[in-house]
Amino acid sequence: MKEQSGAEQSMLKGVKYLYDHQYPNGEFCCYIGDEDEMKMCITHSNVFPTSLISQSLLHLRHLPEVNQILEMAGAFLQYQSMRAGVWNNFTILNPLFPICPPDVDNTACASKVLQALNKGYQPNEEILLANRNKSGLFYTWFTFRPSLVPIKDFWLLNLRALKHPVSYLLFWRNTEAGRYDIDGAVNANVMFYLGLNEKTAPIVPYLLDIIDKEKEGDCDLWYRNPFTIYYFISRNYEAGIQQLEPAKEKMITRVVKTAKNNGAFGDGVLDTALGIITLINCGYYSPLLDSAVQYLISEQQSSGGWIRWAVYYGGPKKRLCYGSEEMTTGFCLEALSLYDKKIPDPHSQI
Repeated sequence: MKEQSGAEQSMLKGVKYLYDHQYPNGEFCCYIGDEDEMKMCITHSNVFPTSLISQSLLHLRHLPEVNQILEMAGAFLQYQSMRAGVWNNFTILNPLFPICPPDVDNTACASKVLQALNKGYQPNEEILLANRNKSGLFYTWFTFRPSLVPIKDFWLLNLRALKHPVSYLLFWRNTEAGRYDIDGAVNANVMFYLGLNEKTAPIVPYLLDIIDKEKEGDCDLWYRNPFTIYYFISRNYEAGIQQLEPAKEKMITRVVKTAKNNGAFGDGVLDTALGIITLINCGYYSPLLDSAVQYLISEQQSSGGWIRWAVYYGGPKKRLCYGSEEMTTGFCLEALSLYDKKIPDPHSQI
């Protein structure tokens, strides 16, 4: 039998950490640095961390502190919503907000959280579906392209670029973003939000091809860690999209082969948390999971949180890294809560 008390105590400490470190406006901290370890970094006001952490905490809604966190986070996400129910990577008060176009990833992830919390937001499925290429895959950015989009809000949304024309042009020139970007994790997150249907069906073979050809380290400009890609794909599988079955065993094998003697997967705490979630989402169990969970518990800091590590990047060159203790803690809590709920007696399954 696994010792649930250790995981439960660890979760309570982690929840207390997030409860104490959430900003009064409902936002969670994000740092920007230039290396994965993020030893030298500055705070940066972003929408995405709050969406990620909130999604992870949905597994712990039975705790009163988590419900309070999610209430505040939901209000924050509602406030950050733009025209047509889309979201920007940067918060409204961030100086980069006026020049950065809204994006599909933030929109899908914020919408999914608000949907789960039964919070209102402007319907956005139409504008999301209008932002696809000829193959049916979703572009990352809501921006002008030489195509006709018969949605008034789409054009009004993008006319904001005319307020800062020079800065807007410099955004495309000086960043690693492109108007025609198609990214793996972004499409996985759209499908997680909209579900599998006729319009999102092209995403399935696209994701299967990524895993089949081992392109998970280079299928997305912003997520350069294969464990993050496994995480986003696996939660679609766990949500019932069985068409992703061919990728399941490959992801399991690739996570398991990174196991270390100390119980960790990959490069440490973040990879271990994402690896645990991926394996459980894929219906996998072995004693390696028990060891990985014990490793996470042992790495929890006295504050109740876990160390910060880069979760996503400003592009393939990794000149900018985004992460925080809060983001890592969210993933660790998700891993522990899934383990606690879905593997109550793991040794009986051997």
